[in-house]
Amino acid sequence: MVKIQPFRGVRPTPDMVKEVASPPYDVLNSTEARIQVKGKPYSFLYVVKPEIDLPEDIDLYNEKVYQKGKENLYKMIKDKVLIQDEKPCFYLYRLIMGNIDQIGLVAGASIEDYENDIIKKHEHTRADKEADRIKHVNTLNANTGPVFLTYQANENMNNLVNEILKTTPLYDFETEDGIGHIFWKIEKNEYISKIESIFKKIDYLYVADGHHRSASGTKVGQERRNKNPEHTGNEEYNFFLSVIFPHNQLFIMDYNRIVKDLNGLCKEEFLNKVNEKFDIVEYSRGKPYHPEKSNNFGMYLAGVWYKLYAKEGTFPKDDPVRSLDVSILQENLLNPILGIGDPRKDKRIDFVGGIRGLEELSRRVDTGEAVAFSMYPTSIEQLMAIADAEKVMPPKSTWFEPKLRSGVIVHLLD
Repeated sequence: MVKIQPFRGVRPTPDMVKEVASPPYDVLNSTEARIQVKGKPYSFLYVVKPEIDLPEDIDLYNEKVYQKGKENLYKMIKDKVLIQDEKPCFYLYRLIMGNIDQIGLVAGASIEDYENDIIKKHEHTRADKEADRIKHVNTLNANTGPVFLTYQANENMNNLVNEILKTTPLYDFETEDGIGHIFWKIEKNEYISKIESIFKKIDYLYVADGHHRSASGTKVGQERRNKNPEHTGNEEYNFFLSVIFPHNQLFIMDYNRIVKDLNGLCKEEFLNKVNEKFDIVEYSRGKPYHPEKSNNFGMYLAGVWYKLYAKEGTFPKDDPVRSLDVSILQENLLNPILGIGDPRKDKRIDFVGGIRGLEELSRRVDTGEAVAFSMYPTSIEQLMAIADAEKVMPPKSTWFEPKLRSGVIVHLLD
C-alpha cells in the first residue's frame, strides 16, 4: 500500500514560471549554469546551484554555498516571485517532447515507504553526493528538486487524470529546448481523496531517477523524526517531493560509452579480442549506428562504425542484471579487454546521454578519444524487474527524457 500526501506547494506566479524554471542541478556543471543564467535573475539555478552566485573558485561544498541557496530561495518568496498555496494540494505535471507525452502526479512520497521498500530502488548511492543533498535540504528546509518515481499504470488513475486535464492549467509554457511543460493544481477534496484511495491499492513505487534526492530526503526526515519528541508521522519532513508517472508513459534513451584509449592494444589486436565474444560487421564510415534491439551494439573506432552482436552463451539470459546490455558490454569487453574494472571510478571512461546524439560519439573519437559504443536503451520493465529482485543496475544504465524542471514546485519541510 503506497502512502502519498498533498502539500502546500511553493511555486512561481504564472507570469514568472518560465523565468524561474530551470534544468535539474545535476545535468549542468557550474560553468554551464553560469552561462545559462545570464539575463535570468530569477532562474532557479540560483537555488539549486547557488555556487554560481559566488566566486568561481569556491568549493562546491563550502557552507557559504548552501547559505546562498537558502538566501536566494527565501528572497524569491519574500519578493513574491514564489507563492505558497493556501491548502495542501496534489498537482499534475505534463511533459511533451515531440511524440512523447507523459503526465505525473506531484505529491509528497513517504519516507516510511522508502524505508520499508514500498518505494523500490535500483541504484547504489554515493556517500559524498548524499551528504551534499542532505546539507542542501536541511539548510533550505525544503525539497527543491523532485524525485522521478513510477508505478504500474492504473486505469482508475488514468481516468481521473483525464478528467483533471479538462480543467484549466496553472502553467503552460515551452522551454528553450522545445519541451512543453503544463501544470495543474488539484485542490478539490473529492479529487484528493480519490487519489489517496487509488494509491492505497498500488503495491509499489519505483525510483526512476533521483536516488540521491530520495535517499537524502529520507535521511533528513529520519533526523528530524528522532529529534522531535512530539513526532506524529504527519509532519512535512516525513515526505519528500516527487513526481509519479505511470510506467507505460516513460521514455528511456540510450546511455552511451566512450573510452580514452585501447589499453595498450593496436586496432587489429583490439578487434581480434572483441571478436571472441561479439560478431563484428562493418556498418559505415560516416553514419552512426543505432542498435536495433537488445544485445546489439554500435562501435566507432578509427573513423568506422561497426555493428557488434553478442555471441550466444556470453551472458546468462535468466539474470535480470547480467543480461542487461550495459552488463554484457562491461563483462565481455570493457573490463576484460579495455581494463575498465569499475566504471564508476575509472577516469578512462565517460558516459554520453542519448539526448546528445550519436554524432557526439563520432566527434569525440575523431578529436582524440579511442573508441565509443552506442547502446540499445534499457526498458522500464527491465528496471522494475531488477528493483523487484532487490538487485542493483550497473552505473549509467538509463537516461530519462524529458527532464523535470526545478523551481516549478517546491516542498517546504515545515
